[in-house]
Amino acid sequence: MSKKKQLNSLIQHIDIKSFDARPLIGQFESMAFQARNLARACLIYDQMLKDRECAVILCLAGSLFSAGLKKVVFDLVDNNMVDAIVSTGAIIVDQDFFEGLGFKHYIGSPHADDDELMNAHIDRIYDTYIDEDELRVCDNTVKEIADSLPPQPYSSREFIWHMGKYLADHKKGQDSVVRRSYEKGVPIFVPAFSDSSAGFGLIEHQYQAGKKPTVSLDSAKDFLELTKIKIEAKTTGLLMIGGGVPKNFAQDTTVAAEILESEADMHKYAIQITVADERDGGLSGHLGGGAERRGECGSRGLSRDHPAVAGHAAYDLVR
Repeated sequence: MSKKKQLNSLIQHIDIKSFDARPLIGQFESMAFQARNLARACLIYDQMLKDRECAVILCLAGSLFSAGLKKVVFDLVDNNMVDAIVSTGAIIVDQDFFEGLGFKHYIGSPHADDDELMNAHIDRIYDTYIDEDELRVCDNTVKEIADSLPPQPYSSREFIWHMGKYLADHKKGQDSVVRRSYEKGVPIFVPAFSDSSAGFGLIEHQYQAGKKPTVSLDSAKDFLELTKIKIEAKTTGLLMIGGGVPKNFAQDTTVAAEILESEADMHKYAIQITVADERDGGLSGHLGGGAERRGECGSRGLSRDHPAVAGHAAYDLVR
């Protein structure tokens, strides 16, 4: 089958403004299992937003935007419902920035012949397809941005700011989270930035520079910048979609603040929505993810001085 026939059905991003989910979530409160947990999580997020002293940190992991959830996060940023984002590189670069450049994700099949897809230059994310040739354009655009910057170390937040500026300057990606965050002043951190399409662009940038100074990514600077946000904000809430590095990175800021001898309370609120299972011992599925042990969050994700929702702050939606 030709590439054109394979890439013919677009992934559509869900628009949560097109319907009112509150009656359904409200009824979930009186149900059981993960329905009730989801309703509780929604109530806690509502409390985060009503708490004017709370800075909301959104953590993202997994193939979220390629699956059709980009507009959800865009609306959160657009309506001032998050104050900072910590994400995997794939979501921010391979999925959001990629679409911001004008490219798309396509409906595919998990049962496709991967050899056939590879020969057609089609990448597969389970049941979603991406045009590899278009992804190479994304790689090269990251290189182009790096080539345009003064050669020095950057935090991922600084580099992603330039990615947002690139989209705005070139009048691209009006529905891009990277661009909207740039316009709204919402910092985006990607601790493992090179573990994405950006990595290919950055290594080409450095390789072609030879012995000349180059742009590089400073992960410690990332950690310090996010920790400073935690210290300044005092009260924080974590909205964690998935687990992995973004979850752990955001939780660790309370420990980092202590090491810097700065006063910073544990995260007051914490919600996790994930398909990871805690039974294998992995931190992605663990309700506290090691946070309570290290003093990052209180019991089940909350500081212990917040009894109104203590005991049910972090929820896993598991298979």
